[in-house]
Amino acid sequence: MASNRKPRRVVILGAAGRDFHDFNTVFRDDPSSRVVAFTAAQIPDITDRRYPPSLAGDLYPDGIAIVPESELEALIQREEINQVCLCYSDLSHADVMHKASRTLAAGAGFEMLGPNATMLRASVPVISVCAVRTGVGKSALSRFIVRWLRDRGFRVSAVRHPMPYGDLEKQVAQRFDSSAALDEADVTIEEREEYEPYIAMGATVFAGVDYARVLELAQQDADVLVWDGGNNDLPFFRPDLHLVMLDAHRPGHEIAYHPGEANFRMADVVVVNKIDTAPAENVEALLERAAAMKPEAPLVRGALELRTSAPDAIRDARVVIVGDGPTLTHGGMASGAGSVAARRFGAGEIVDARPFAIGTLAETFRQFPHLRDEIPAMGYSAQQIRDLEETLGRTPAEVVIDATPADLSRRIHVDQTIVNVDYEFAERGEILSTVLEDFGNRFLERP
Repeated sequence: MASNRKPRRVVILGAAGRDFHDFNTVFRDDPSSRVVAFTAAQIPDITDRRYPPSLAGDLYPDGIAIVPESELEALIQREEINQVCLCYSDLSHADVMHKASRTLAAGAGFEMLGPNATMLRASVPVISVCAVRTGVGKSALSRFIVRWLRDRGFRVSAVRHPMPYGDLEKQVAQRFDSSAALDEADVTIEEREEYEPYIAMGATVFAGVDYARVLELAQQDADVLVWDGGNNDLPFFRPDLHLVMLDAHRPGHEIAYHPGEANFRMADVVVVNKIDTAPAENVEALLERAAAMKPEAPLVRGALELRTSAPDAIRDARVVIVGDGPTLTHGGMASGAGSVAARRFGAGEIVDARPFAIGTLAETFRQFPHLRDEIPAMGYSAQQIRDLEETLGRTPAEVVIDATPADLSRRIHVDQTIVNVDYEFAERGEILSTVLEDFGNRFLERP
């Protein structure tokens, strides 16, 4: 007998990534629900767009609106929303409950979807690399694993957490194996930060909006997939080996942020990273926490080894530093690899760029007052790139330390010398190699 029950009306709280994935896997073809809107946070310039009908499916011939999260209460009341679903990452536990309280006060229910409902199953083995916070060093570890597997003859596809900041219909499922492919797709600086290092090592990286299609594409010619997670989010693919990184510069965060704590509790392997630059007491605190919470998990100690081709250009110079955007903004770090490089290579002075910031970059500094020594690379739009370029040009420094994973010299033009600083993951010990050998013996056939 047909049901007369009306579909429940849902709002998805998101940030252009996990939200689209959860919609695609759980809500898109569910006649018992109607997603009325996505809300947007963390990422600039994504509101006032629509999730297009071609991606939304037959139940949504007009697509789905994307509105600012600030409109949540009004949206709940105006659209008679029954349920609000939280679908984004790197929120403190307090922030999660503030969003829940706003939702409940407006009259709707509040939920989070579990991994069993949202993780896709691949036809090849999957190694996932995730973290407890943004900016811990996941991509460096992911590249280490990709290189380790390729050196042993395995075909590897790297899959990145989504960064759908452009035309969503053109970004459904993307494959990048060259700089020309990045140029053709007109990717943002934020995307280049993640894709360029893989391309530089001769690897292919996949990303997109619809991860069922991304998975189909990535696993075609691969023996194994490496999931390179974003922020502190959970993997979109069901992993056969789940590595989770803790940050020795931020002890305590591993149990204070969503869904980072869930990642930590799910970990098959725990990696305590940045042990070479963090205070010894921080490292010891994390090792003790990991041993107590995950006694069955192998415990890896890791470092991020800095590299630059021009250390002499930094020595004694007045430098301005551009760092990884998400790490410095919603990741909450006041400084990163660029500041470490400035100290290590003997910079004369780190110039505070805040008085010289303009436009969207000045607004970013106002929004994140903890920033001082580094400029976040907010390259989500052409305007932000222009504002970054002009801010650097106005800053009285001789050298720009580019500590982003992308090559900024390809996107901006300034009179100062641009010195790129990058880093690679290095294990302190041999536990990770043993773990990977065991994974290969259990899941992979030797070429």
